[in-house]
Amino acid sequence: MGKIFVTKPSIPDYEEYCEEIKSIWETMHITNFGPQYQKFVKAIKDRYNYENVDFQCNGHMSLQNILSCLEPGEIITTPFTFISTTLAIKNAGHTPVFCDIKEDDYNIDPDKIEALITDKTVAIVPVHVYGSPCEVEKIQAIADKYNLKVVYDAAHAFNVKYKGEDIGCFGDASMFSLHATKVFNSIEGGMIVSKTKEMLDEVISRSNFGISDALTVYDGVNSKMNEFSASMGLVNLRYLDKNIEKRKKITEKYDELLESVEGIKLLKRRDDVVYNYAYYPVLIEKDGVDGGDLLNYLEKSDVYARRYFYPAANEMPLFKGMGDTPIAYNASLNMVCLPIYADLTDQEVQMISDLVKKFFQ
Repeated sequence: MGKIFVTKPSIPDYEEYCEEIKSIWETMHITNFGPQYQKFVKAIKDRYNYENVDFQCNGHMSLQNILSCLEPGEIITTPFTFISTTLAIKNAGHTPVFCDIKEDDYNIDPDKIEALITDKTVAIVPVHVYGSPCEVEKIQAIADKYNLKVVYDAAHAFNVKYKGEDIGCFGDASMFSLHATKVFNSIEGGMIVSKTKEMLDEVISRSNFGISDALTVYDGVNSKMNEFSASMGLVNLRYLDKNIEKRKKITEKYDELLESVEGIKLLKRRDDVVYNYAYYPVLIEKDGVDGGDLLNYLEKSDVYARRYFYPAANEMPLFKGMGDTPIAYNASLNMVCLPIYADLTDQEVQMISDLVKKFFQ
């Protein structure tokens, strides 16, 4: 059967991609907001009804550039995320303040945010962990009360809807990762959706050396999306719905096979959310066993699951000891994401599930 990794990128047929990039040889425009970039922006706007959209070289720089638009200060965020979230906050000149998470969906706990707000707080950066939406209404109410910005790390949440509305429509801005490991990819890339054109214009300027009207007015970087990545995004967009439907069936198969296994907790899904099935996390709830034990057991059978996210951000050397977040700490030790991608077969899902069952027996 061969090695099974936690994910595998979805890529189109070679010929179809070649057809899409053919025009690049005609225009000789390979970066700097070229025709393929513009075409990609239009395709996303048409599909999702976004007003303000930009694409950059990756999700990390997209988030950092959004946060660079804010006055330096403290930003309340979650430690249960990939370290990119925290580094984007730090690299944009802010101080991360870690808030613990909820036990049901592993997202930031809104009931614990207010106690962390000070006169230095400028924003909240929640993460839609595993593509499961945060409690956006509660978070926005807190932000409105204290005049804070809300910037969502929506890296996992492309195409997710909450109560019929696209998840990118909440907060002041959202960042989506288009990395090869995600449900929808542009090889590498990041997508920014902002509430205002003013913020979008500044973010775009910051991605291009801070240039505005031929003058550098911001402390900018170079994080523009190139034409080849935009082209991959355009082609992959044609297959997004099909790939998500495949992921949904895989998720349902896992649920069927694992729901009765004692010692693990599956992610609960809500009726008011349209998911993208980006990850299949299981939380180990058995004494004397943690996520590393299950990983080692699966690897003996060439199944390479991952601990997302281990260690928690405030257990990393750079941020060690910042905040008391016991729920996040427990999740980081005991969460394992099983392999899921569009081409994973029923036979492979059955095999992985059987291994999980045997481990807990």
